[in-house]
Amino acid sequence: QVQLVESGGGLVQAGGSLRLSCAASGRTFSNYAMGWFRRAPGKEREFVAAINWSGSSTGVAASVKGRFTISRDNAKNTVYLHMNSLKPEDTAVYYCAARTASYAGTLSLRPDEYTYWGQGTQVTVSS
Repeated sequence: QVQLVESGGGLVQAGGSLRLSCAASGRTFSNYAMGWFRRAPGKEREFVAAINWSGSSTGVAASVKGRFTISRDNAKNTVYLHMNSLKPEDTAVYYCAARTASYAGTLSLRPDEYTYWGQGTQVTVSS
């Protein structure tokens, strides 16, 4: 089992920045590829960013490309989502997720390919 706890959400004005953190515990963190997803009110959960076990491969959604980046620190068992130039449409609950160890080297945009999920952190961007 892997336990994931997100933090760093909050209220920010449009154009501002936030850094979300996801702390993992329970198993060897570096065995897992990680992802960030979000769910806005009345919308489906959507992919935001993903990173492989080593951090050598990353991907972000087109809607956040150039504004968001994902990184990880395996020594701290933490994955980050760096969010810049935030827009009101970025308002959502943000979730981190982990894939099983078999997929540590790969990225996935599909939420059903992630096994472990955090409880989410709210990000609200005011206009």
